[in-house]
Amino acid sequence: MASIEVKGGNRLKGTIVPQGAKNEALQILCAVLLTDEAVVIHNIPNIRDVIKLIDLLEDLGVKVTRLQEGSYEFVARHINLEYLESDVYRQQGAALRGSVMILGPLLARFGKSKIPRPGGDKIGRRRLDTHFLGFQKLGAKFNYDLDNTFYDVDASNLQGTYILLDEASVTGTANVIMAAVLAKGTTTLYNAACEPYLQQLCKMLNRMGAKISGIGSNLLTIEGVTALGGTEHTLLPDMIEIGSFIGLAGMTGSEITIQSAGIPHLGLIPNVFQRLGIQMEYRGDDIYIPAQDHYEIDTFIDGSILTVADAPWPGFTPDLLSIVLVTAIQAKGTVLIHQKMFESRLFFVDKLIDMGAKIILCDPHRATVIGLDKQIPLRGIRMTSPDIRAGVALLMAALSAQGTSIIDNVEQIDRGYQYIDKRLNALGAEIRRL
Repeated sequence: MASIEVKGGNRLKGTIVPQGAKNEALQILCAVLLTDEAVVIHNIPNIRDVIKLIDLLEDLGVKVTRLQEGSYEFVARHINLEYLESDVYRQQGAALRGSVMILGPLLARFGKSKIPRPGGDKIGRRRLDTHFLGFQKLGAKFNYDLDNTFYDVDASNLQGTYILLDEASVTGTANVIMAAVLAKGTTTLYNAACEPYLQQLCKMLNRMGAKISGIGSNLLTIEGVTALGGTEHTLLPDMIEIGSFIGLAGMTGSEITIQSAGIPHLGLIPNVFQRLGIQMEYRGDDIYIPAQDHYEIDTFIDGSILTVADAPWPGFTPDLLSIVLVTAIQAKGTVLIHQKMFESRLFFVDKLIDMGAKIILCDPHRATVIGLDKQIPLRGIRMTSPDIRAGVALLMAALSAQGTSIIDNVEQIDRGYQYIDKRLNALGAEIRRL
């Protein structure tokens, strides 16, 4: 288990470029399995989850060529389905939640697939029902082997149909879309997730020859085609990383410019941080955050306490609630954080309380933050990162604290943030790997 040492109290200054979007990368990489022609993808982040998925695709038979930093060519011409029976696949798939999205493409193209129960963040139950219910509607049959924890799916004759998803799951929507593009007939997909990542996936599939309409809405119509071709695709900037940098700038009183932020794709993210009192200015596609010694949380119009809650897009993304919570620690005012999706994602607040934060954990889904208004600095402690987003939230707290902090299990942060220590050190942070 790797660790980092963080010396807090430094103000950062400079320009930082966000990495390619992690959540988009996991979908787009799985989509290369839908064709035997070359697919070139740019702006791929060099993070653990993405590299693991690329390794899995290689072991499955995909020819992977690294063109330059962040750019790869994928050719899925000779796929070895016997690999799905191997112990290596069991270990690889179980270690990576994104592996579930190879199911849709393999079912569409080869009529069968299987995955071990996937892993990922320790943030509570993350059910897969939406994926399998969608596949079943298309005509697939699946079996869950309780002893081997393997999901085995047979889809030799996928047929387009009307599907009302039981939840607007991002990965579930992506998986069903990728299965439906090669199914016979037309699929109508309602209550679909419509995040920018999914819009990107649909646009890429259409360039490959798919026929998807309604992109950007929660009602998609997918006309099945017989085959898809190659294409070239560039990932969006990572909106979660951009939100993290906005919060970090405010909490540490830093002057930071986030370059090429993809502002049209950020939705409510800038607005939510502005309601926490963080100033920002758009300069073309860059976001400039000035150094602030003070920021104050807004209230609702009637004067009641601001609530920040997650919701399906275009609502606020759940991946940034940990960041919002930490940012609020040094604001003036009070905010209620309501994490609806995962019941274990707020449990990291005990470490923030040990650092001196005023937080009331109301229940597994809600926490009230009473801002310190930068009158009382946090103190450095030793702590462990439970998941990607909580890990970066703890890093933000450590960078704003007095003294030195040590964060263990830093591999969790590396799963989602590329070269985070080097990039922040270039702005004036003091982060050292132990």
